[in-house]
Amino acid sequence: MYGRDPWGGPLEINATDSATDDDRSRNLNDVDRAALSRPLDETQQSWLLGPTEQKKKKYVDLGCIIVSRKIFVWTVGIVVAAALLAGFITLIVKTVPRHHHKNPQPDNYTIALHKALKFFNAQKSGKLPRHNNVSWRGNSGLQDGKGETGSFYKDLVGGYYDAGDTIKFNFPMAYAMTMLSWSVIEYSAKYEAAGELTHVRELIKWGTDYFLKTFNSTADSIDDLVSQVGAGNTDDGSTDPNDHYCWMRPEDMDYKRPVTTCNGGCSDLAAEMAAALASASIVFKDNREYSKKLVHGAKTVYQFGRTRRGRYSAGTAESAKFYNSSMYWDEFIWGGAWLYYATGNVTYLDLITKPTMAKHAGAFWGGPYYGVFSWDNKLAGAQLLLSRLRLFLSPGYPYEEILRTFHNQTSIVMCSYLPYFNKFNRTRGGLIELNHGDPQPLQYAANAAFLATLYSDYLDAADTPGWYCGPNFYSTNVLREFSRSQIDYILGKNPRKMSYLVGFGPKYPRHVHHRGASIPKNKVKYNCKGGWKWRDSKKPNPNTIEGAMVAGPDKRDGFRDVRTNYNYTEPTLAGNAGLVSALVALSGEEEATGTIDKNTIFSAVPPLFPTPPPPPAPWRP
Repeated sequence: MYGRDPWGGPLEINATDSATDDDRSRNLNDVDRAALSRPLDETQQSWLLGPTEQKKKKYVDLGCIIVSRKIFVWTVGIVVAAALLAGFITLIVKTVPRHHHKNPQPDNYTIALHKALKFFNAQKSGKLPRHNNVSWRGNSGLQDGKGETGSFYKDLVGGYYDAGDTIKFNFPMAYAMTMLSWSVIEYSAKYEAAGELTHVRELIKWGTDYFLKTFNSTADSIDDLVSQVGAGNTDDGSTDPNDHYCWMRPEDMDYKRPVTTCNGGCSDLAAEMAAALASASIVFKDNREYSKKLVHGAKTVYQFGRTRRGRYSAGTAESAKFYNSSMYWDEFIWGGAWLYYATGNVTYLDLITKPTMAKHAGAFWGGPYYGVFSWDNKLAGAQLLLSRLRLFLSPGYPYEEILRTFHNQTSIVMCSYLPYFNKFNRTRGGLIELNHGDPQPLQYAANAAFLATLYSDYLDAADTPGWYCGPNFYSTNVLREFSRSQIDYILGKNPRKMSYLVGFGPKYPRHVHHRGASIPKNKVKYNCKGGWKWRDSKKPNPNTIEGAMVAGPDKRDGFRDVRTNYNYTEPTLAGNAGLVSALVALSGEEEATGTIDKNTIFSAVPPLFPTPPPPPAPWRP
């Protein structure tokens, strides 16, 4: 029998050899003693010692390396434990319900904003874009301004119908576009957060594209300006078809629509149109060519208004019945302020900060309507707009004195909105009566809500926690509470539990005074008188004019949902523009989407280096 010698040679063992222990000892003595000096590993020792003397291995042979058994056990244990832990975590992740970080639900003001903007889509005149998103509207007014030989305009297609009728009144339309532009300039981040920035810019451009048609906007000076398209006077008992006598869908109009122009004495209209174009130029400053075109038009039409003094609604003008302008000095300041921001030309600032200008505009008059901001009176808005200049740029002398006056007057106006001072009455439901109980109160409340929220944001951006009303200090939160109270009233927090914004909430007016909404789109063309049956119908409108803010309740919070009573149920461009502005200002507050954009409005304004005031007169004994 042969075995393997662990030292490298063959080992012969005779099975039949009955050698004694002494013989075996001697055989072992013949082994190379030098080999015995080498250390034996555990395997070799096991061969020599046999299976009865196995010891616990201290090392593990992994083939390519030999590692300590202790290290090997710990390593394997750690790997197994890690695998078990990873599996446990994976199991938890897969079995525990996931909480996705969804975008927060929009607040009521954002929801209402989406709807209020949609009203402007329903009011569009002209060839409508595909994405207009009002199914019952179509192209209309495609012959407006065409075929007028010798006129200074080529066509007047486009723009917006004013209210429930189909007249295009350029004075309140220009105010509405200015308000939309102002709200975009201040709150573009909020519009973007609501997903409405592109939409509102498109609405503004729809208006300004039309305005550029109403005068020679490429010229440096003009002699004429369009003030109105369509007619609506029925006081003389005339039965001639016009936009008020007839009750027709805009798409079906087949009667003559006259164009009203003024070639002198329309300062208010011209300055308001300048405000609309200049403010829009800031909105579209990313479109350099279009912005430049708007600025040029604003300069031209403003100069026309300054040169040809007078009210556009004076005398026998039909507009006096519907949108009578009380003065033009407030529009001079308003339009001049927007032109200064749009151009940076200090000439406009010099003009509008003259004390005589403020005096003529009624900045120091007071009176029952002081602080009532509307399509007619822009003073409160103009003073706030110029207070912004003082708060953030502080141009100093020679403007500081009048700007401080405007700032102080703005503070007084804000105080007058608060319930503590009883400057204006309120209904039992809490609606402020800025028009002193006259019909259609909601547009004035919405405008005031916008101004109050904007002023509070100005103060916050200027690190000012509030303002003084006489000896009492009030936090900016008080202004926001006032604004929310008025907009909440409009949205349904009122004694009738009715939303005055069509389509918002479960209860809202169903008989809105609006031609297009009240006549079904059924491929039947109803003539001038044929539509009267829809006007007088007791049934709800077949088309919901979503986002329309109606005229509103009376001074006792009463409301009649009757189509024939426009003092309750008619919406207007001017009213909705103020509401949109207030809604975007209040929207997203809980999500902290940011406040105003401090700098965009100043992008064209160069650095101001105040002129030092003149030295005092030399002292004389």
